[in-house]
Amino acid sequence: MEEILLASASPRRAELLRRLGVPFFPCPMDVDERVSGAPEDCVRELAQRKAAAAAKAHPGIWVLAADTLVFLDGEPLGKPGTEERAREMLRRLSGRAHEVLTGLCLLRGETVFTRVDGAKVFFDEMTEEEIAAYARTGEPLDKAGGYGIQGLGGQFVRRIEGDYYATVGLSLCGLRRLMQSAGIGKER
Repeated sequence: MEEILLASASPRRAELLRRLGVPFFPCPMDVDERVSGAPEDCVRELAQRKAAAAAKAHPGIWVLAADTLVFLDGEPLGKPGTEERAREMLRRLSGRAHEVLTGLCLLRGETVFTRVDGAKVFFDEMTEEEIAAYARTGEPLDKAGGYGIQGLGGQFVRRIEGDYYATVGLSLCGLRRLMQSAGIGKER
């Protein structure tokens, strides 16, 4: 299987690709992350921006990019960056359901494959003490929506409906389908 470029700095995405045996090299891309519109369009557009930026720097190879956002009542919740902002997000999510979507883009030259996968996540009620303690761990600061389902944040998730791996940041089923469409890995 040919090596692909992963346009992401996410250790979670890299670990998932390693588990699948997909040869890759990381090349994080900084792009303008301001978007508006329907949730599916937002994550698809961000993934495409990252893939296009990486492809420009490394033409001729397959580029994989992904972007994950949490949406509460249709409003995107990005990475909080600070403990205070993480506490605000967690208060809003407490006891409620929200949507987590991951946009994927697989691109080489003019060939582009995209898809969006996601899940509805139901949070348990959280006390102020739990919110503050979790925010202090630092885990929420660089996670969309202010929590990591695969880490300590998972203790607040009552249930999910949909693609668990999309909530982690890389839909494995979605990636398999994109790679099939692109003809990558047929020799397996």
